[in-house]
Amino acid sequence: MSFLIVGLGNIGIEYADTRHNIGFNVLDVLAGASNISFESKRLGSVAEYRYKGRSFILLKPSTYMNLSGRAVNYWLQAEKIPVENMLVVVDDLALPLGTLRMRKQGSDGGHNGLKDIAATLGHANYARLRVGIGDNFGNGGQIDYVLGKWSERERLELPAVCDKAADAIRSFGLVGIERTMNIFNTK
Repeated sequence: MSFLIVGLGNIGIEYADTRHNIGFNVLDVLAGASNISFESKRLGSVAEYRYKGRSFILLKPSTYMNLSGRAVNYWLQAEKIPVENMLVVVDDLALPLGTLRMRKQGSDGGHNGLKDIAATLGHANYARLRVGIGDNFGNGGQIDYVLGKWSERERLELPAVCDKAADAIRSFGLVGIERTMNIFNTK
């Protein structure tokens, strides 16, 4: 059984180590734990992660966050993966750092990456794993915060957050979304 796991982020050195790239970070942890590396392919960096008889195609789109739909659609088609076997890993301002929320489907919540995926696919009926990045910014500071580098305190918490998200991805592939939501959607 195959799954497409999409980590959203922005390519380029200026976006490395920013809160908006937590999707890339989570996929890097998943790949690193198995000593697999990403290859630059069409519309993204791709790696194949095998775990307990499952194949996870890991995708970090190279289309920039706001145009992620094109890469997602291409890899769904190229790998012949049904949309119900796709999970998009994305940052979420509305959740405290480290909080995970997996959903079967839903709104984009104002997230431009999710908005573009829904527009390209023609629906929002795909699973997403929202990873909390917190909302520690003042009035009008949202863009600078999201595109800002992790603080020292946040950087210390990041490995545990990414490990927990990687566990949620494995669970999604092994036991399905319902049981995974029951396990990981906790406070």
